[in-house]
Amino acid sequence: MSETVETLADLNTLGTDAPAAPTGPAAPIREKEVDAQGRSYATGRRKDAVARVWLKPGTGKITVNGRDQEVYFARPTLRLVINQPFTVTERVEQYDIVATVKGGGLSGQAGAVKHGIAQALSKFEPALRSAVKAEGFLTRDSRVVERKKYGKAKARKSFQFSKR
Repeated sequence: MSETVETLADLNTLGTDAPAAPTGPAAPIREKEVDAQGRSYATGRRKDAVARVWLKPGTGKITVNGRDQEVYFARPTLRLVINQPFTVTERVEQYDIVATVKGGGLSGQAGAVKHGIAQALSKFEPALRSAVKAEGFLTRDSRVVERKKYGKAKARKSFQFSKR
């Protein structure tokens, strides 16, 4: 490279004869996974809760264990958690969700349904996978309650010490 750069205008002319970067195939596009009824299925897990989630195009109705989401998840924060994948992908009220949840408490169940919805969305619309993955919704939150140890009041808490 015998060319020298003396002004900012020279920078524009410097890169014109350089070869273009190789344009290889980007991340492989996955195939759309749907069943005979046109639904996408996924399993979501959080703590001890396991959610089976079916996603299909619709009006945004979410049913959990045969009940509406407002009835099953009474706390607004839990409903907010469930709807996070839709807000990130800008697909609010475009899909109907039918979910069955077992195990754990309400907070863990809401996290499991969120995980299942994110998985099902990425299967139904593979182009949304990168947006959902960037938010961390496809990763299973592996934190679980630590078991109680013998000689302890709880997992780590000791009994009250008595000198006498």
